[in-house]
Parts: sequence; C-alpha cells; structure tokens
Amino acid sequence: MNVVDSSAWLEYFGDGPNSSEFAEAIEQPDALVVPALALFEVFKRTHQIADETTALDAIAIMMQGRIVDFTPSLAIEAARTSLETGLAMADSIIFATARAEDAVLWTQDSHFDGLEKVEFRPKQ
Repeated sequence: MNVVDSSAWLEYFGDGPNSSEFAEAIEQPDALVVPALALFEVFKRTHQIADETTALDAIAIMMQGRIVDFTPSLAIEAARTSLETGLAMADSIIFATARAEDAVLWTQDSHFDGLEKVEFRPKQ
C-alpha cells in the first residue's frame, strides 16, 4: 500500500522534476490510500495556482484510491506521532495514516526524511 503526501501529489499534477518519482505509487489506485487531509491540501493549493475546475480534476484522480477519513482514533495516533517525531499537525496526520495502513509514504517534504517506510525524494 502507498500513501502519497500532498507535496508529491502537487509535484505529480504540476509535472515537476520529481513527478515521475511519484507516478508509480499514484498510478496504482488499487494500492493507493489517500488521507482525507490530502484532498484538502491539494484542492486548496491547486485552486490557488490554477482554478476550481483544475482542482476538482485533481481530486477526481485522488479519489480513485481509498480515502481514509480523519477519525478520533487516527487523531490520537497523529498526536502521538507528533510527540514522537516532532512533525507538525498536518504531517503527523499524513504519517499516522500511512502507519495505520501499513503503507509506504511517498513525499518530497524534508520533514519526513529518515522516517521508517518513507520514500523521500528531495525537491529539485
């Protein structure tokens, strides 16, 4: 299973230098877990830099994966994750979701570099 961080989704949708690094995880929707928070982050940023139609198109692609809601138990695990790793709230929620799903987290966000089951690709 794979979780793709918002930074990696945005890189993929923007056809950035690292987009091919994340394509394999994104283009296998049967093995893709999408934290609901990632929908928020990607929609908001895509709407800011493009428009609502483009943002909705991105969300439609993301929703091909299995969406994981932010539940009370996930909130507690995210808080524990934040205390353990020092990650900020949003990053803790994404990482806790990956852990709960026993998934690999794909990202270019340096806050995740060195954490277990993270495929980190530095921004180019």
